[in-house]
Amino acid sequence: MPLRFSSAFFLGGAMKLLVSGTVYAAAAAYVPPYPQNSHNSVVFLDTAVQEGRTWFGTSSTEPIGRVEVELFDDTVPITARNFRELCRGSIDGVYKKAPDGTPLHFKGSVFHRIIPEFMVQGGDITKGNGTGGCSIYGVRFKDESFDGKAGKHKAAGILSMANAGRNTNGSQFFICTVPCAWLDGKHVVFGQVLRGYENVKKIEGYGTPHGKPTKTVMISDCGVLKDTS
Repeated sequence: MPLRFSSAFFLGGAMKLLVSGTVYAAAAAYVPPYPQNSHNSVVFLDTAVQEGRTWFGTSSTEPIGRVEVELFDDTVPITARNFRELCRGSIDGVYKKAPDGTPLHFKGSVFHRIIPEFMVQGGDITKGNGTGGCSIYGVRFKDESFDGKAGKHKAAGILSMANAGRNTNGSQFFICTVPCAWLDGKHVVFGQVLRGYENVKKIEGYGTPHGKPTKTVMISDCGVLKDTS
């Protein structure tokens, strides 16, 4: 007897193909906003989505993929160092913690706010919901600069500091998926996606208009590929 498939099955499959096609089309067209500066540091974020529970009651995760980021050490070295060491998980070889005891490390943190055709936001290493975070310099640090690259959300792939107003930078950040000129001069731009932009678009696919992700998307691993030189 032949297998029967509902129209919903075909529609779901068609939608997945459509979304996949859109993701890879965007990735194929992606060019980093700025030429890479070979002296700047490069970090990586390995991302994954929680798909449910295993037979043993633990969370099951499905890899999304790696995002490689150039940090703008040439324009905002203080902000770039904060992000780099949060990716590394140690500062000058010392493993440090936030005041609440949370390790200063992006590994295991989530993208708590995802808005399609805008940005994906993560880095709240203490609360995980957008109300927390902590920098390597203390809970908060000042806006370093809005000059040049540091003040321009000119294209998709830009990384910028999330904040609660002037001089309130911590560990939260966002990656633009469209140009966001209205944020210029309000959030410090500190990096750009070099490779893996298709994975940013996959993360964006778990977003909603109000920002609450449809699934838990996390940074499963992270680190430094190249230190500043």
